[in-house]
Amino acid sequence: MSGYTSDLSIDEAILLEEIGFEPLSFVLGSSFFHIGYTLASWSKSEEMPKLTSAMQEARASAMRRLVDQARAVGADGIVGVRMDVDHREHHAEFVVMGTAVKAPSPAWRVDGAPFTSDLSGQDFWALVRAGYRPRSLVVGSCVYHVAHQGLGQWLNKLGNNCEMTNFTQALYDAREIAMERMQAEAERASATGIVGVKVKEGSYGWHSHIIEFLAIGTSIAATGAPGEHEPIAPMLSAS
Repeated sequence: MSGYTSDLSIDEAILLEEIGFEPLSFVLGSSFFHIGYTLASWSKSEEMPKLTSAMQEARASAMRRLVDQARAVGADGIVGVRMDVDHREHHAEFVVMGTAVKAPSPAWRVDGAPFTSDLSGQDFWALVRAGYRPRSLVVGSCVYHVAHQGLGQWLNKLGNNCEMTNFTQALYDAREIAMERMQAEAERASATGIVGVKVKEGSYGWHSHIIEFLAIGTSIAATGAPGEHEPIAPMLSAS
């Protein structure tokens, strides 16, 4: 393993070499996006499709550039993918990065393109040893407006400890939409499960009543050739 650049730790690089993966290059994709202004009904909880579409499109552009860099160096996959977003009022910079790797066989590619995974080197090693391979990094998002309360509702709750049911229900709805979109991406990638799922939430300064839920994980499929360990059951979990 010489002449390459990588953001892998020493332990991760050694584990990848053990299962036949050669690090090739640190790769990066980015997209600087303008998030257009949009209006929502004051008293209605609902998705804001224009904002959701902008966030999805910006992430997809950054991912395409990441994969293009990996393809340019002859990689079969990208491991340890990280996605960062820097919000600046109605602008946002999306950056994805990871380490492009050469797999034991070109069969690890997905429809001719390098696979993508946000698993750590240790988790990737365990996944491969158990007889599974990553298909792609899958993402689902939903930008959601939370309805405001009327003046009477606000006054009734003033000074009382009580649940804000409008926020509770909106959070559930937005999270479910994001999760369903992530799962739909996994199905399109012919995956049998998603591992390492993370769910993130934030308003990013738009407004306290506008939130985005982001669900992200690695879709996987069985290789048909388990390693030394017994196969594991794919788990879908959120943190």
